[in-house]
Amino acid sequence: MSAFKNRTIFITGASRGIGKAIALRLAKEGANIIIAAKSVEEDPRLGGTIFSAAQEVEAAGGRALAVQVDIRDEAQIQQAIQQAVEKFGGIDVVINNASAIQLTPTEKTEAKRFDLMQSINVRGTFLVVKNCLPYLRKGNNPHILTLSPPINMNSKWLGPHIAYTITKYNMSMLAIGWAAEFKSAGIASNALWPKTTIDTAAVRNLLGGEALAKMSRTPEILADSVYYILSKTAAVYSGNTFIDEEVLANEGITDLEKYAVVPGAQLYPDLFI
Repeated sequence: MSAFKNRTIFITGASRGIGKAIALRLAKEGANIIIAAKSVEEDPRLGGTIFSAAQEVEAAGGRALAVQVDIRDEAQIQQAIQQAVEKFGGIDVVINNASAIQLTPTEKTEAKRFDLMQSINVRGTFLVVKNCLPYLRKGNNPHILTLSPPINMNSKWLGPHIAYTITKYNMSMLAIGWAAEFKSAGIASNALWPKTTIDTAAVRNLLGGEALAKMSRTPEILADSVYYILSKTAAVYSGNTFIDEEVLANEGITDLEKYAVVPGAQLYPDLFI
């Protein structure tokens, strides 16, 4: 029997992109997936809603619950968790995928965009985990997994877009801190980040368009990495800020050509690598 059969996974921002790819990968293993995201009507530039993602999860072999939630609102988080518990009986894994991005220098970062990134990336991530904790403590091989990069204080990573960078580093600090805080409870906490750019709506619409998408990998490389991380126990994997290639190498997987959007193309390093 799969280690994910009937395990309940709460994923923020799972209506599209990396979050949805993770949901589908774990659904194939028989997991219960909570699609916790804002999109209930499709934006042509982004694609997908919580309902279309839920349909895909069930087609892939999992059970799904689509819940509209803006993680800036703690009441909405609490309602989503309550619905998840009522449907599936608990929560075993939290994946903090929802995030806002704006790669602007200080003078060009509006206060509302600064506040948005802080509210979603940092505050929202914190509140999701805080409210899931009572169920994680009782969970089956409980894990917290946060999509955020290794912390590197070199000014190269801080200078170009400090407002965004500090929020992502804060997410990684939360991941590391939770590993220590919840060690005695047997709850694992890790961060995960890609070595290369990933073909998502953010890459296509905000960062580099079709040209950069063709130099990227598909979200499935992160989805497979998540699968392997969540397969381990807290005693084995906790307190790490993983890169996807590292996770796969630990499993003996070094041929990553299948993840390239364009096989053989030169890949573009992620902005934090």
